[in-house]
Amino acid sequence: MTERNGKVAIIMGSHSDWETMKEACLILDHFAVAYHKEIISAHRSPELMFQFAKDAEKEGYSLIIAGAGGAAHLPGMTASLTTLPVLGVPIQSKALSGLDSLLSIVQMPKGVPVGTLAIGTSGAANAGLLAVRILSLQNPDLTHKLKQYAIQQREEALAKNSLLQ
Repeated sequence: MTERNGKVAIIMGSHSDWETMKEACLILDHFAVAYHKEIISAHRSPELMFQFAKDAEKEGYSLIIAGAGGAAHLPGMTASLTTLPVLGVPIQSKALSGLDSLLSIVQMPKGVPVGTLAIGTSGAANAGLLAVRILSLQNPDLTHKLKQYAIQQREEALAKNSLLQ
């Protein structure tokens, strides 16, 4: 078995999901966390999805962020094929505004957990941040960066008070 190196896999069902999933990448970039991004469709390339999920641990990934819209089977099917943590991001769709994706990802059967985030770009950014938090359990440098990030967010929020004048 390959030792996990803190690298994150970011997978999405189609190229149209990239506008959402790039938010996870921006967070990982901010924290200098290595990642691999790839389009893997549970419906259009199921063999690739199966192989990727089965090999993810061997490839040294520590966790997987999976974004999917519509029927949104990618996160759950991936989780069924690996023991790595899978964070699911529901993609906001035109038809049902992502509610279909959210319900598909969040309603996993007992024994196949997927950590489900909010619909859309907020969910993708939070998936990136949650990935950093998970990795920080084994990486004191990331813990320090997370504390600095929280201070920065607090200061930015408090600075908005001056706009109320």
